[in-house]
Amino acid sequence: MPFRFELLQTEKKARRGRFHTAHGVVETPVFMAVGTQATVKGLTPDQLDAAGVQMLLGNTYHLTLRPGDEVIAQLGGLHRFMGWRRPILTDSGGFQIYSLAANLKIDDHAAVFRSHLDGDLLELTPEKAIRIQENLGSDIAMCLDECPPFDTPAEYRAVAVNRTLLWAERCQAAHRAADQALFAIVQGGTDIALRTRCAEALAKLNFPGYALGGFSVGETPQQMAAALEPSADALPADKPRYLMGVGKPLDLLLAVARGIDMFDCVMPTRNGRNATAFTGTGQVKLRNACHKRDSGPLESDCPCPTCTQFSRAYLHHLFLAEEMLGPTLVSLHNLAFYNRLMADIRRAIEEQRFGQFYADRLARWGGEFL
Repeated sequence: MPFRFELLQTEKKARRGRFHTAHGVVETPVFMAVGTQATVKGLTPDQLDAAGVQMLLGNTYHLTLRPGDEVIAQLGGLHRFMGWRRPILTDSGGFQIYSLAANLKIDDHAAVFRSHLDGDLLELTPEKAIRIQENLGSDIAMCLDECPPFDTPAEYRAVAVNRTLLWAERCQAAHRAADQALFAIVQGGTDIALRTRCAEALAKLNFPGYALGGFSVGETPQQMAAALEPSADALPADKPRYLMGVGKPLDLLLAVARGIDMFDCVMPTRNGRNATAFTGTGQVKLRNACHKRDSGPLESDCPCPTCTQFSRAYLHHLFLAEEMLGPTLVSLHNLAFYNRLMADIRRAIEEQRFGQFYADRLARWGGEFL
C-alpha cells in the first residue's frame, strides 16, 4: 500500500492529521517510541500496545552492525523479527554522524564509521542507507543526512546542508520499495536562512514527508524554540512534518503549536530506567524516601498497567532493590503518559480548543518540563 497523508483539521498552526502505511494507520500528532536495536528497552510489543504506542523507530547504523540488515531480511523483515505489527520508521544513520563523530570520516561520497562494537569499518553511502532500510522493510525510511553539532562554525553548517541536499537526491534515485515512504531531512542548525534554503530545495524533489533534523544537538531550549516556527513554516503544508529526537512533554506541546506532526525521543524510556516518571503534575523521582510508604498509584487518573496495579511504594522498592521490573514498569507508564498527551492534543485540535489546552498546560507545568 503506498503511503498517504491526510491533513484533517487545523487550529491556527496546530495540525490534526492521519497517514496510511502498509502496516496500518497512524493518527497525528504522534509520538514514536524509540526501538533503536529492534527493541524498546525492557518492553514487549504487547506492553507497547497497552501504552498506546502507534509507531516505533529503528536505526540503520545499529541494525546493520548487529544482527545485520540481510539477516533481518531473511527472517521476514523488521516487523516479523521484533514481533511488532504496527508501522515502523527507520532513521538513516545521520544522527550517528553527530553522536559518533569521534569514530567517523566523512566526505560527499560517504560517511565511514569505525564500529563502536569491534572497530571494523562501515562505509555508509546514501545508496547503502537506502538498501539497508529496504532490507529492514520499514514503512518510512529516512534519507541519509549530515547532522552537525550546534556549535559547528557557520561555514561548515553550509557544507553539511549542501551534502544533505546531494545525499537526498542520491537516496531518492536509489529508492525502489513501493510500499515504503522516503522522507527527506532538513538541516541548517538555528540558521533560519540556511534551513529555509534547505527546505525549499528538498520541497522541489517532492518527497512524501519531511523532517527537521539538527535539533537537540547542544542548543538551548530557547534557541530551539526561536528556530522551530520558521523552520516548520518552510516545510510543505500538505506533507507530514517530523521533528527528530525531541523531546520533553513541553517541547512536544510547543512544537505542535508550531505545526509539527511527528516526534521521537528516548526520554520516556531512558527516564523510566532511571526511576523518573512523568505525570500531569510534574516529574516523580521514585528513589526518594517520601515514596517508601505511599500506597497510591504513580498517577491517579492514568489507566496504564503500572498505575492500575502497583503503588509508588512498590516502585520505590523495586529501584532500591535493583530489580529489573522497576525500569520496565516506569518506562511503560512514561510511554503511556506521552501517548495520552498526544491523544489529548489530537482531541483538542479536533474540538477547536487547542489554544485553551495549550494555555492550561503551560500554566500547570510552568518550567517543570523545560
